[in-house]
Order: sequence, then C-alpha cells, then structure tokens
Amino acid sequence: MKVTEHIANAKGTLFSVEILPPLKGKSIQSIWDILDPIMEFNPAFIDVTYHREEYVYKTRENGLLEKFSIRKRPGTVGICSAIMNKYKVDTVPHIICGGFSKEETENALIDLSFLGINNLLMLRGDAIKTESNFIPDPNGHHFALDLVKQAVNMNNGIYFDDELKEVSPSDFCIGVAGYPEKHFEAPSMKSDLKYLKAKVDAGAGYIVTQMFFNNQRYFDFVNQCREAGITVPIIPGLKAITTKKQSTGLPKTFHIDLPDDLLDEIEKCKTDKEVKEVGIQWCIQQCKDLIRFGVPCLHIYTMGNAEITTRVAKAIF
Repeated sequence: MKVTEHIANAKGTLFSVEILPPLKGKSIQSIWDILDPIMEFNPAFIDVTYHREEYVYKTRENGLLEKFSIRKRPGTVGICSAIMNKYKVDTVPHIICGGFSKEETENALIDLSFLGINNLLMLRGDAIKTESNFIPDPNGHHFALDLVKQAVNMNNGIYFDDELKEVSPSDFCIGVAGYPEKHFEAPSMKSDLKYLKAKVDAGAGYIVTQMFFNNQRYFDFVNQCREAGITVPIIPGLKAITTKKQSTGLPKTFHIDLPDDLLDEIEKCKTDKEVKEVGIQWCIQQCKDLIRFGVPCLHIYTMGNAEITTRVAKAIF
C-alpha cells in the first residue's frame, strides 16, 4: 500500500520509523533486533536510508596515495525487500542524487518496481565528507526535484530510451523532505518553500520533515506550506536526544535549534542516562501535542536504537 493510501485510510495518527542499513559486513540480524520490538506497535511503513560513497586514500607499495571509493552502509534495496517479506510491512527506500547517474537511478527504480516496492523518499543527499559542497554524478541529477520528475515520468511510461516498445509504467508514491527550520542552503524560508512546492507540483505526494524539537516550528511550517498552496500530508520527523554530546552535535549536523527549556533540563543532568530520560520524556510530550494538532503520522528516526523508539511508542500508542 502507498504511504498516501495509509494516511487516507487511517482513523487516527499513524506510526512509522526510519532505520539505517547495517555497516558493511554486519548481519541483517541487527535490523531484526531493532524491528522485532517495534513491530508490536504496527508501524504503517518503514523507511530505509541510503548512504552514498565515501572516499579514502590508501598508501601503495611505491609510497603514493591511491583513492578508493567505499560504501559503508550498502543494502538499502535488499533490506526493504527482506522487511516486506518478513513483516509484511510496506517499506520506503531513500533515493538520492549523489553517486548515481540518471540511468543508474532508472535501473534502481526498475528493480524496486519488480520487487513490489512502490514507495520512495527522494532526496538530494548530502555532500560527501571530502567535499565542501554537494557535487552530483557527472551524468546524474543535481536536485531532488529532478528525481521526482524522473519517477513521475516512469509512472507515465516514459523511460530514457524513447525507442522502447509496449513499456509498463511504474506506480510509485513519492515523498520528499521538508525543513521546518529551513534547509541550511536556502537563502530564506520563502525560497525554501518555493522549491518544496515545485517538488509537490511535479508529483510528490507527501512530505516528511527534518527532525525538530520545538513543535511550534512544525506548526508554523505547516501553516506556511498551506499558505504557499502545498496541500499534501506533512509528516513530522522526530528523535529523542540521548546524550549530552547530541545537544551540541545535532544542531551542528542538522542545522536545527534546541529549545531553551530542553537545554536547561539537559544541563541539569549529571550522566547520559539522565539525559536519555529527559530526551524520551520530551519526545513523548512532543508526540502527544502533535497528535492533538492532528498530524497524519509520527515518524521516528530510530538511529539504530530500538529501546528509545519502543518506549516512546508505548507511551503514545
């Protein structure tokens, strides 16, 4: 079932999660260890992130450095298929611009269609660590908008090879990212909303937000989207802070603000165990307020931690 169909058919607020593929060489059992306890709460769908390549330099025998491309967390498509087979739950693979040519993207989407995976979350993706700015594949897409257009074309039976005969159209439901506190590269919220609306106008059926810790930012974002003519469902993305380090690391990494009230409570904590309890209770309260607001779904970024997600879900559902 498509994400938009789950939302349309729901009688209340849905629950969904995002997981990371295991590090290369690790067993898929690590995924089952995360999802087994979460399945008690009947997630409507499960997102699986995609991680692009990184570059490392290794010293050759002659003393010169050689550049190697590595992908630390492969397996997104396989994990999505395995989850659907094991749990009978819909999955949403992330599709990114970085590291893919347009033809490679088309082939990946064909594989997903063959597997019966018809939900996508389409993202530009981040720059790799060795680059100061995002650099697309020479034959790839620069923006998530281009990915959306490609998937919509395939839904209309349009492939890059225009000589194909009797093609079968795909049937993808497309999600895109939204930023309640503005994408850090956008010069203003107005311009950010303009690009978001362009993705929706191109065929995106729903929006999942970047994590936030101040619900008012989400409420304002929804209102701004509606005023801009964006009418699709807007799913809030949430995470519980679990360490003091995250209170400074998350704002830096994700370009978000933390409420002073939350920071004050974290500063009182003497251990990360205490921070975790503060973070969980804050996230639970966020969820309760968001449900009262009438959000279509609560989307939890698990970050590989089943305990935090199950505790939040148990308090809400």
